[in-house]
Amino acid sequence: MEIRTLRYFLETAREENMSRAAERLHLSQSTLSKQLKNLEDELGKKLFVRHSFSIELTEEGMLLRKRAEDLLSMADKITAEFSAMDNIVGGNIYFGCAESYQVRYLARCIRRFKEQYPDFHYHVTSGDTEQVTEKLDKGILDFALIVEEPDRQKYHVLKMPESDRWGVAMPADCDLAKKEVICFEDLAGLPLFCSGQGWKADIPRWCGNRMDELTLEGSFRLSYNGAVFAREGLGYLLTFDHLVDTGEKSGLVFRPLFPALETSMYIIWKKRQIFTPIAERFLTSLQEEFGDTRRE
Repeated sequence: MEIRTLRYFLETAREENMSRAAERLHLSQSTLSKQLKNLEDELGKKLFVRHSFSIELTEEGMLLRKRAEDLLSMADKITAEFSAMDNIVGGNIYFGCAESYQVRYLARCIRRFKEQYPDFHYHVTSGDTEQVTEKLDKGILDFALIVEEPDRQKYHVLKMPESDRWGVAMPADCDLAKKEVICFEDLAGLPLFCSGQGWKADIPRWCGNRMDELTLEGSFRLSYNGAVFAREGLGYLLTFDHLVDTGEKSGLVFRPLFPALETSMYIIWKKRQIFTPIAERFLTSLQEEFGDTRRE
């Protein structure tokens, strides 16, 4: 299986149209169709359902799309790393960030580093902790920012200087919005929205063995999406402070949980990670900013 063929497959999957994909790839449609048919023969699986004016991925095709995206990201990263080995003042660094107001600390470090090394380029992938650590483990990312206690057997760790405060985002005109803080009894029996990670790891720290009295109405990986549902009055969003717009014109308010529930954020990278020169320099700047850590 060739990298080039996987690129053809991904472009076709994105366009959902063979002729448009062929045009973007600067190929004839017959050449592209032959390449994709050869890929299906090689895998022994049908990857597309062909319609009159479009194509649709099969289940096998959707699986290959996910794997191909990771493989091509890795291939591109390897190429970039080798081209940057002799470049000590430029190159690419790849970050994965969970949702947190503390991402601003990373942004500030990047801004200062960019001023010192103008040829430095950065790429940021967003997702929950599970998503970004999966990409970190595969080598697609250099660093990840996560909001749960990291596995210190696998990763080097720098702790961010603050913690994220949990609370509830809700319509500004609801009865619960009149309260200054939100207690467990206020939420018992109400429809709640929360990230899957937060529901499993953080909320139980707050309510202990009373978790079964809370009702998860829906789970969102992105707080913004949960806020849209909360604004429509479908439920109450458990989230970090500062993640969603609760300004005067937003229609939402944020109220902190009581007793207070906080979650720390960490910058992590794999042990025995081999960095490019520019990534090594960036790591040094992170350690100077947030405190050194032994690289075992």
